[in-house]
Amino acid sequence: MRILQVSAELYPLLKTGGLADVAGALPAALAAAGQEVRALLPGFPALMAGVQDLQAVADFEAPWGERATLRRGRVAGRGEGFAAYVVDAPGLYDRPGNPYEDDARQPYGDNHRRFALLGWAAARLADGLDHGWQPEIVHAHDWHAGLAPAYLAFAAPRPGRPRVRSVYTVHNLAYQGLFAPGHFGELGLPPAAFHVEGLEYHGQISFMKAGLHYADRLTTVSPTYAREIQTPEQGFGLDGVLRARSGVLAGILNGVDDQVWHPATDALLPRSYDLDRMAGKARCKAALQQALGLAVQPAAPLFVLVSRLTEQKGLHLVLGGLDALLAQGGQLALLGSGDGWLEDAFRQRAAASPETVSATIGYDERLAHRLFGAGDVTLVPSAFEPCGLTQLYGLRYGALPLVHRVGGLADTVTDCTLEDLADGTATGFVFDDFSAEGYARALRRAFALYARPTDWRRVRATAMRRPADWSGAAAQYIEVYRQALA
Repeated sequence: MRILQVSAELYPLLKTGGLADVAGALPAALAAAGQEVRALLPGFPALMAGVQDLQAVADFEAPWGERATLRRGRVAGRGEGFAAYVVDAPGLYDRPGNPYEDDARQPYGDNHRRFALLGWAAARLADGLDHGWQPEIVHAHDWHAGLAPAYLAFAAPRPGRPRVRSVYTVHNLAYQGLFAPGHFGELGLPPAAFHVEGLEYHGQISFMKAGLHYADRLTTVSPTYAREIQTPEQGFGLDGVLRARSGVLAGILNGVDDQVWHPATDALLPRSYDLDRMAGKARCKAALQQALGLAVQPAAPLFVLVSRLTEQKGLHLVLGGLDALLAQGGQLALLGSGDGWLEDAFRQRAAASPETVSATIGYDERLAHRLFGAGDVTLVPSAFEPCGLTQLYGLRYGALPLVHRVGGLADTVTDCTLEDLADGTATGFVFDDFSAEGYARALRRAFALYARPTDWRRVRATAMRRPADWSGAAAQYIEVYRQALA
């Protein structure tokens, strides 16, 4: 199959979250399974610079009249990498810093145009803009690409040419791409699209709803999240749409890219390790403690947290439980950015306890790898979590995840109950009640297991053996594409 993957980010060229990891790994996994896959990306500076050998394919015009150029190059990776198109429109994309927000952390006022153009370019490719290649499937990721299925749905059929089908993946339903209705006339869609049975959402334009309504098949990033988003509690106002389309909705767990995330081959770690030679993990821990100014104490359980700093991620639970964590002899090392009050609170705790708490505000890919390599426990106490990648990295690196039983966290982590310890399936610490008490009990279980080194090593080995490569996920996506084509 000829598959076009459409996303706003792609690791390692541009990353603000887990979407980039998926967009970077899935094409390679599909290619390894024998599919012909290309990516379509907006022309952000990092993407323009990172896609190799860019050549102009065609000029085209946005629905509102702005000119853009479609360029094609290659993304380096395993094997020969894969082909990628970039939408070159400097007036929309050539801006420094965050791809979505200005220096004041406000969404750009023309984001509706910036990401409508991404979906429009996908539809033009489906219509033959590149005379040498036309997709059979357009796979659009998250709200940024949500208009692609809408443009395809309203495209005029070409005699003798099969209709290009679409698949839409929800990575996080909370971020929906909402815009004022006055922008609808710029999008190039017929009036019928601005309807409750379309992309209209309480009087606004919803790019997310466009993808959910018009795509031939829907996926999201874990089986549990696929069920949760059909409920009022986690549907963010779109649960009715999702229930109506439940027959074409599938939950497919994200994988882990072994070329990037594997402690035996990770060049970003000071010392590699695997199940047969775990001494390297102890050296990673000592090196990180020293680098961050923490007390170099091998016996102190090191809790690591790599996250956006928002209440969704349960960071208020971590703050509220920090005194108990330290009182039981633990250390905390955090990497992330987000809400100002959380950034300030963690900075203050680190300044007050520099030998036991470290807070690095921002994002540093090397430090993220080192945290998982050094950590004993990975904290992911999210209120909701579509899939989560940090718990998967924690499992792979033997930093046992402590998670709230929700979304992909529920699908990937098995609690250290007596029964699961006995049958050898335990891989971490799971709490059900999203509260300070629920989190505190899971924290106590982590310390209790850490005090039993033999059991700790056994659980850690089970966690590190858990299969999480992309080949299984790619096979499930291929089946979804076949269903769409059928």
